[in-house]
Amino acid sequence: MNVGVCYAEADRQTWLRLEVPDGSTVQQAIELSGLLNHYPHIDLGKQKVGIFGKLTKLDAPVKEGDRVEIYRQITADPTQVQRRRVDV
Repeated sequence: MNVGVCYAEADRQTWLRLEVPDGSTVQQAIELSGLLNHYPHIDLGKQKVGIFGKLTKLDAPVKEGDRVEIYRQITADPTQVQRRRVDV
């Protein structure tokens, strides 16, 4: 089945389409995509994942056409960022 796997950083994004065996999980799709080789700092034990913007677990099955997303950790508190903009 055909799925997409994507990951984005501030300066570059990667979105790969690939064929995975029927019954594959989110984790298997990520591993088969090779993204972990391109971004060795990704830690699936800590970072959240989702399908089409909805959080999911690594052992969730993927379906035809799904877009698996690996999310970066938030590095700044959004409420503090807005306060900094107002203070400037």
